[in-house]
Amino acid sequence: MVFLAGCNFRCPWCYSSELVLPLKIAKQPRISEKEFFDFLRERQGLLEGVVVCGGEPTIHKELPQFIQKIKNLGYSVKLDTNGSNPEMLKNLININLVDYIAMDIKAPLAPKFEIRNSKFEIPLYERIMGERIKVEDIEKSVEFLKKGLVDFEFRTTCVPGVHKKEDFLEIAKWIGGPNVKYYLQNFRPEKTIDPEFEKIKPFPDEFLKQIAKEISPHFKVCQLR
Repeated sequence: MVFLAGCNFRCPWCYSSELVLPLKIAKQPRISEKEFFDFLRERQGLLEGVVVCGGEPTIHKELPQFIQKIKNLGYSVKLDTNGSNPEMLKNLININLVDYIAMDIKAPLAPKFEIRNSKFEIPLYERIMGERIKVEDIEKSVEFLKKGLVDFEFRTTCVPGVHKKEDFLEIAKWIGGPNVKYYLQNFRPEKTIDPEFEKIKPFPDEFLKQIAKEISPHFKVCQLR
């Protein structure tokens, strides 16, 4: 796995703050591109693939060239993304640079995210996205992936206080399809962007397994991971 620093989202429950917040990114040790590719060359025939994740990899305009160098060494490539750059996704898929894509679905599009200790509510995607990102971009990425031009999955990190059972029913109606794999991932209360989220107790696994069972008719595969 290679982690690319920087992200255009600010999910308060994110446990990769060192790859998201500029002040923390500045303190992180880096590896050079040469060191990374030397590592891959030494392991040709031993390793099969590389996961490119972040942060959000698609904010880097040099991403296609970077992945092309990985592919030139004979590796398969999986990309983790929040779906905020549909044009980049289309380009990577159309020129056969990715073998698998995992896209995070943060919440249904319509329901609201309740800010703690506040009587006000604002839409979740608007709450976490940067100013230049549009919800329409998320929708475009979902629809493009559902065309099945590359193997893919959707996944949601399930956070108490953010998500309710009804949210997953709405998500299923939105992203569901006969070729869609959807995974629920339980929240981990550690080193979160908003420290208040470190106090939250994750959902019981049985609760999420029951939700996965209920919404599974919408999907090819639906499981708790």
